[in-house]
Amino acid sequence: MKSLLIACAVIFMSCASTSPQKSSAMQGNTELLVSESQGGADTPGFKIIKDETDFLNIFKGNLGRVDLGKESTTNHPKFPKNKKVVLYNLGTFRSGSHKIDEIKNVSVKNQILYVEVPAGESSGGMEIQVMSNPWIIFTVPTDYQFTSVELKYSK
Repeated sequence: MKSLLIACAVIFMSCASTSPQKSSAMQGNTELLVSESQGGADTPGFKIIKDETDFLNIFKGNLGRVDLGKESTTNHPKFPKNKKVVLYNLGTFRSGSHKIDEIKNVSVKNQILYVEVPAGESSGGMEIQVMSNPWIIFTVPTDYQFTSVELKYSK
């Protein structure tokens, strides 16, 4: 009985110490909407996408495939409601694949949005030198307040 009480106390303490922003991300409030290996900016940076028109203009500018008069023929996700939508440009890379396929976790600390993504695997050999400018669009809860975004690579 005593060990059961201790186990319950440990579970309660671990739940109580979890930050609310981290727990909301774990509940599915973060979603990777788009990940492309080409078409982003030369330097890393982010932009908060305010509305659906801005969202469609991102596709038109980055991919050149959206004609605002013909939305039915495009292949892009719907603009999410009740979430903050973030465009993040990873910058320029000279070789390797830097496309992000998954977001493991997001958290905010000291006005910085940390986005945890899986670390890319390196082949270890010679790679073809191809310039790439990857970019992603993802969502975070609307209550997240941040002034910069940083990627955290994890295994």
